[in-house]
Amino acid sequence: MLQGLLTALAVTGIAAALYLAAAARVIRQYERGVVLRFGRLMGSVRGPGFTMVVPVVDRMHKVNMQIVTMPVPAQDGITRDNVTVRVDAVIYFKVVDPVDAIIRVEDYRFAVSQMAQTSLRSILGKSDLDELLSNREKLNQGLEVMMDSPAVEWGVTIDRVEIKDVSLPEGMKRSMARQAEADRERRSRLINADAELQASRKLAQAAAVMSEQPAALQLRLLQTVVAVAAEKNSTLVLPFPVELLRFLERAGDHHQNQAEQTSPGTATQMASPADGEPLVSARPPLAGVPEAVRS
Repeated sequence: MLQGLLTALAVTGIAAALYLAAAARVIRQYERGVVLRFGRLMGSVRGPGFTMVVPVVDRMHKVNMQIVTMPVPAQDGITRDNVTVRVDAVIYFKVVDPVDAIIRVEDYRFAVSQMAQTSLRSILGKSDLDELLSNREKLNQGLEVMMDSPAVEWGVTIDRVEIKDVSLPEGMKRSMARQAEADRERRSRLINADAELQASRKLAQAAAVMSEQPAALQLRLLQTVVAVAAEKNSTLVLPFPVELLRFLERAGDHHQNQAEQTSPGTATQMASPADGEPLVSARPPLAGVPEAVRS
């Protein structure tokens, strides 16, 4: 009798231990538990910690409440300006309602992934290539709004969407490189032309000042010689301005006029044509010349 009682107690203890092992559940801090009894939602969402369920009767689904980082596979698409591109992205989302994530959608992760791919293809067809390359922030916001509307019904909120990489065909890359090179060449020519315009204005002002003072040109020439000589060159090329020649020519003419005014002029005596005698010019005797030569 006692042995049978002990056996029954042992069997009961083992059964209780097995029941507890089957019924005990541990929910982590970042998880929530949704219990279905015979396929029907039971009670509220189970919080983190130790909880019990009825074995075989209840089935508990754990839902991760952390932010999930999901890469979106690269999608081939055609932009609005008919350029073929290949774009991949990454999406950040989290579950805000565990019941809707389990009840309303079969697999919320797969659903979010497919929705991200279709939304990415749709946004590619509505955007130009320039917007895709230079205005990604606007496209990211458009993707987030496009995906957030249906995801709310699934108990999921889209935290952020980022376009990672845009792959272009090789021909398009070469065309863009040529365009960028031509644009840089155009800007360099405009800068050079503007510099030439400013330099010409300054040179015109300098020429106006030097025209008032001809000696300034010679001083400037001497400064150029000093600057060239400072380089210790074996050959010195000295420019000779035309203005300096004109200055020397005017100075020479001035000295010649002064010499003519100060020297005695030649005395010329002319007979009257009425006398019938030829015109005779009286020149001063040439000093040092023999008489035979003078005659």
